[in-house]
Amino acid sequence: MQFPSARTLIAAVAAGLVATSAFAMTPAEHKAAKDSIEATYKADKEKCDALTANAKDICQKEAKGKEKVAQAELEAQYKPSPRNTQKVAEARADAAYEVAKEKCDDLKGNEKDVCEKDAKAARVKAKADAKVAAVQAKPADNPAEKAAEKAADVAQARKDANAEKNDANYQAAKERCDALSGNAKSACVDDIKRMYGKG
Repeated sequence: MQFPSARTLIAAVAAGLVATSAFAMTPAEHKAAKDSIEATYKADKEKCDALTANAKDICQKEAKGKEKVAQAELEAQYKPSPRNTQKVAEARADAAYEVAKEKCDDLKGNEKDVCEKDAKAARVKAKADAKVAAVQAKPADNPAEKAAEKAADVAQARKDANAEKNDANYQAAKERCDALSGNAKSACVDDIKRMYGKG
């Protein structure tokens, strides 16, 4: 399984927003679904036993991530809310990050560091986008709440999300400079600082 791109994660967040707005379920259906998720996780984890070394670790992270996403999706279906929908997106981002980070263990040195920073940047982006989506989906506190106030909340959420994404992308880009040395490294760091407004 390849680590999903940021575009894939955003599509997954959007799909989650639609999927989790479905009909609520009964307590009995909820319990049955929980039991099914647990059984699936155990079966997935058992499949990992046939593997060794980092392939086994990756398999286990994939199984755990799949379980956590399924649990978050279940809760969002059982108790629909913008916050629970956001938790689904966050679970997906965390699951993808854990798998990607584990895959980085197959690398060494700066290549591994860059891989880990890229994985972290993708997670930060997915979570920041999920926060914005949750603010957009949140119902007004009261019917008299002005559209301008809602727009201001969304604008602030977007601003915060962009700052978080910028910082994560900066760290990932800066890590690439560590593969260089001397003047080339200094020039690389200076360029990255200018690019991400970190002067």
